[in-house]
Amino acid sequence: MAGANLNTSLYFVEQITPWDVYKHGIDKMLVHQKTKYQEMFIVEGVYGKALILDGKWQSCTEDEFLYHECLVHPPMIFHGSPRKVLVFGGAEGATVREVLRWKTVEQVVMVDIDGEVVEACKKYFPEMHQNVFEDPRLELIIDDAQNFLESSLETWDVIISDLTDPIEEGLSFPLFTQEYFQKIRNILSADGLFIIQAGSISPPEMYLHVRVVKTLQTVFNYVHSVAPYATSYGCPLGFVVSSDREFSLQVNPEKVDSLLLEKTTGGFKLMDGISLLGMSRIPLNLRQAIAAETQIYTLKNPPQDIKV
Repeated sequence: MAGANLNTSLYFVEQITPWDVYKHGIDKMLVHQKTKYQEMFIVEGVYGKALILDGKWQSCTEDEFLYHECLVHPPMIFHGSPRKVLVFGGAEGATVREVLRWKTVEQVVMVDIDGEVVEACKKYFPEMHQNVFEDPRLELIIDDAQNFLESSLETWDVIISDLTDPIEEGLSFPLFTQEYFQKIRNILSADGLFIIQAGSISPPEMYLHVRVVKTLQTVFNYVHSVAPYATSYGCPLGFVVSSDREFSLQVNPEKVDSLLLEKTTGGFKLMDGISLLGMSRIPLNLRQAIAAETQIYTLKNPPQDIKV
């Protein structure tokens, strides 16, 4: 902001697009560790404590509710009475925390590939996880999401993908393909919903989000983008909700508020009927881009510069 005083000499610099960087002021470095899978930093600054993995800002204590409440509750609300929930990623425990606000939930399985990151988050982010790792409804599995999908025989009311941003290169590309989404669909209940963190919706980068939407449309009957308001990422994000069961984003705020009052323990900082209605109002340029896109992500025919 104009005229702001700079109170730190240490910054974490994140590349947002090939042309843009975001500088986060850092007061303390709490953890620097190279795990089996990635490089981890836990730092402290104006946004509180933050988790950074492989140079990418994951979440921070001051505004994580803007992300996690918006990721978890739309599919839970559209379902109405979710009992079984599967979470991919979510090392900080905040995603599971929000799932367990629902009194209807009987079972949660959280699958994260990096146990070292999960253990660090248990130690350094009690504000986020609020001891949900001790909840008897939660089963924590340290494994790759794709391995779990190959062996899972259960079906789930809601599946939440809190994994990497969509990319068109590298080992994470398969997590955004038609083949992967078909495996997700196979373990959803008949009225189940799937939500995925699908990257930036800023004009230079939205093509990734748009292609994830188009790919999901080849697998599910109903696919909708929602746009959360999350401040510390340096760009607007988009999530995508998918299901074979019809659900409408033309929500009635009063009915949503009544459902949350009845079916959850409350404690929300952001989520209510008006917030859900606002998230569903994605801008014209994004809607036009989705309508015009033709690229579908598959393992058999990936983007030409990709070797999977």
